[in-house]
Amino acid sequence: MLARLLFFCGLFMASTSAVAMTIYKSTDANGVVSYSDRPSKGAQVFVFRDRMDEHLERQVHLDIRKQKGADSVFVRNDLFAPVEIELSFSGVKNVSGAPRQPIRRVLPARSNLRVALLTATQAGKPLAYTPKFRYSLGDPSGASLAYRYPFPWRGGPFRLTQGANGQYSHFGAKSRYAMDIAMPEGTPIIAARGGVVVKTENSQNGRGTDPSGNFVRVLHDDGTMGVYLHLKQGSVNVREGQRVGVGSALALSGNTGNSSGPHLHFVVQRNTGLGLVSIPYQFRQPVGALPNFALGKQ
Repeated sequence: MLARLLFFCGLFMASTSAVAMTIYKSTDANGVVSYSDRPSKGAQVFVFRDRMDEHLERQVHLDIRKQKGADSVFVRNDLFAPVEIELSFSGVKNVSGAPRQPIRRVLPARSNLRVALLTATQAGKPLAYTPKFRYSLGDPSGASLAYRYPFPWRGGPFRLTQGANGQYSHFGAKSRYAMDIAMPEGTPIIAARGGVVVKTENSQNGRGTDPSGNFVRVLHDDGTMGVYLHLKQGSVNVREGQRVGVGSALALSGNTGNSSGPHLHFVVQRNTGLGLVSIPYQFRQPVGALPNFALGKQ
C-alpha cells in the first residue's frame, strides 16, 4: 500500500513541475489499474476532465404557471444556499412583460420566487417565447473573510502531492488553487471551517460517473464554500442542510472519481458572477511536499 501510494505521489509531483504531462493507464490480468508517465503495451492515455457535475438542475429550475392569458415565471431554489440566476427571453411573440435585458438576481436558499409576469398583448391568442436560464451556486456579493484553515483530516502527517496551479489537474477555474493531500483510504475527513452542508455525493464506487467522485460541499458564513472530494463510497455521514462546526466528521478519504491515487482534494470556491472559481487559501500550519513522505501512525 505504501509503495503504491508513494508512486502516485511522485507522479503527481512530477506533473506539477512540467508544462504538461501525459499519463498512461493500464490494467493487468488481475484487474489492477496502474498509472505511469511511460507508455506500455495496451496502455491508454488518461485524460483528466476538469469539471464537477453536481446536477443542480434537479434543485434549481424554472416553474412556469400558466393561467388564462398570462404566464407567471417562477424560479425555484431547493438548495440550502443562495443561487444567482439570469433569465432572458427570445422568440417573443404576442407577449407583454418580457424584459429586453436579462433578469439577473440572487435567490435565497430554499425559495420559490416569481421573476416575471408575461401577458398576452392580443387576448385569445397564445403566448410564444423561449426562456434562456442560467444559474450559479452562491451569492457573488460581499467579500471573503481572512481565514487560515486547520487541516481537514485526522492522522498523518501527510504530504502535498499537487498544489495551486498544478499542471496535472489544477489548471481550471474551479480547481486552480486546490490542494491534493496523499493519504490512505479511510482517513477521517473533518470540516476545516464551519457552515452549512449544501451538496453531497456518496454512492460512487471507483471511477463512477463524476470526476469529483464522492464529495461534501460546505457553505461558509462569508459566502465561500469548502469542497472535499474523492471520498470513500458510503462514508459521507452528513446531510444537506446540516450545520457543521470546525472538526465535525464529514466522511472518510477515498479514491473515487477522476483520481489517480488515494488522496483528498480540498478546494475553496466562491461565485464571482454566474460562475464558481477557486480562491487562494492557506492552512494554519505548513504541509510538507514529497519526497519527505511519511504515513505516521493512525
